[in-house]
Amino acid sequence: MDRATPSLSPIDPLAFAEALLSAAPLFALQLRAKQWPARRTLALASALAIRCARAGVPFVVNDRPDIASLAGAHAVHVGQDDLSIADVRRAAPQLAVGISTHDFSQLERALASDDPPDYVAFGPVFDTRSKERPDPTVGLHALARASERARAREIPLVAIGGITLTNAREVRDRGASSAALISALATHARDRDALVAHAIALHDALSSTHRA
Repeated sequence: MDRATPSLSPIDPLAFAEALLSAAPLFALQLRAKQWPARRTLALASALAIRCARAGVPFVVNDRPDIASLAGAHAVHVGQDDLSIADVRRAAPQLAVGISTHDFSQLERALASDDPPDYVAFGPVFDTRSKERPDPTVGLHALARASERARAREIPLVAIGGITLTNAREVRDRGASSAALISALATHARDRDALVAHAIALHDALSSTHRA
């Protein structure tokens, strides 16, 4: 995890993932380990890929198409400063690709591309603690506009940044296909029962069709 992300240490990340996979249907499970060396990231990614496959949940690796490919992941997620979508597809054509966008110019560029992503993330919608230098918050009104633009291109939009049980229904009501959660879950990492219960509550708040 990033240094700014609520730490899961000394929690076993596999146990954390298994609890989430058992709790409720997930849109995907994503590994974000920017500070880890490649060998450690690959080992964890490989173990997570097996568990996600058993649960029927897509597994996504951040930033590294090489690790995603070796681990047997479903997708790779890139940021604005990472490899382009075209480069990822050349390097790992079997992977789905998602990209983070933080304003409308980035969003429109991704949606209008001749080689568009399989999904876009948009935000931060609210203040977030999971990045050391977060982009400016976009708010719910911008999320609604972004969701509308993504739907017009038939590309799923994932809301990111500061999403909690308190504001999850507002995110859902603005049309996001799903939401990425870090702090809202990591704060319950040391209590499996609380983690599962919180994950189910977030699932219910984010979707009336039982998808989170």
